[in-house]
Amino acid sequence: MFVLKSGIPPLDTTLLFVQTLNGVQLGLLLFLVASGLTLVFGILDFVNLAHGSLYMLGAFICASLTFLVGNFLLAVLIALPITGVLGYLIERFVARPLYARDHLDHVLGTFGLILVLDTSVHLIWGPAGIAVPLPAWLEGQVGLFGDVVVPSFRLLIIAAGLAAAAGLFWLVNYTRLGMLIRAGASNRTMVSALGIDIQSLFALVFALGAMLAGLAGMLIAPITEASIGMGNNIIITAFVVIIVGGIGSMKGAFFAALLIGLIDTLGRAFLDDFFKLFMSSDAAENSAPALSAMLIYILMAVVLSVRPQGLFPPKVR
Repeated sequence: MFVLKSGIPPLDTTLLFVQTLNGVQLGLLLFLVASGLTLVFGILDFVNLAHGSLYMLGAFICASLTFLVGNFLLAVLIALPITGVLGYLIERFVARPLYARDHLDHVLGTFGLILVLDTSVHLIWGPAGIAVPLPAWLEGQVGLFGDVVVPSFRLLIIAAGLAAAAGLFWLVNYTRLGMLIRAGASNRTMVSALGIDIQSLFALVFALGAMLAGLAGMLIAPITEASIGMGNNIIITAFVVIIVGGIGSMKGAFFAALLIGLIDTLGRAFLDDFFKLFMSSDAAENSAPALSAMLIYILMAVVLSVRPQGLFPPKVR
């Protein structure tokens, strides 16, 4: 977490700024996972529950490479294409045979893949998690204003998330591959009818999604360590993001991820203080954590009731 230099309780505006930065960081990590998921779901119409396992694999591969090459950032650069290749192999041998089947078969197949990948990680890396060391220059803190200091690595996560978002915006809107991705999200049948090699497009989209999820796992590993099953929780939140933002929409994934990151973080930080305005401290402290954990699902229910296609759905012709 971002911290204060002194032990003096912060002003409300300072605490709000600190928690907002935490929410932005969480939102950008969610975007990296959800952007790949919305590409796969929106274009391939494939429900990939194992997308979170690619997040886990990225963390473990990066952890091993960090110890091997002695540099975290170099390990990330090497681990990204490896994660992409794993995504391609999963698409070729697991997802592709399931495309013609219904969503229930997608769910059952990828749930089985989760079990296989979790067991494989257990066999390769063991049951214990792996703590990922950072270079000395990333272990320090940066002063912003007043008493507020920010861990350097947290700033790197925010910068990497924004850079990935900008790169995806350029890819989707200003390249031929992006044109095909947008066309596939809008009308995959027409893309096939125009002579586009839809299988190659699917494989590229799947590999890109795997790299994005893996990057999120690589960035979070130095904070939480790489651990078995670490992707199983984030995949639930990632599905909430793409439902709120609009399935197949990169813009929707970005804004919904930030919104959910902020709601989750600010809710956990301030909801108990808000409840104390009209109930006892004990009641507020007991009820606030439960309700704060539900806020993103309440948001999803509200969005589904008033705008079932999501906040920023892709254009469909």
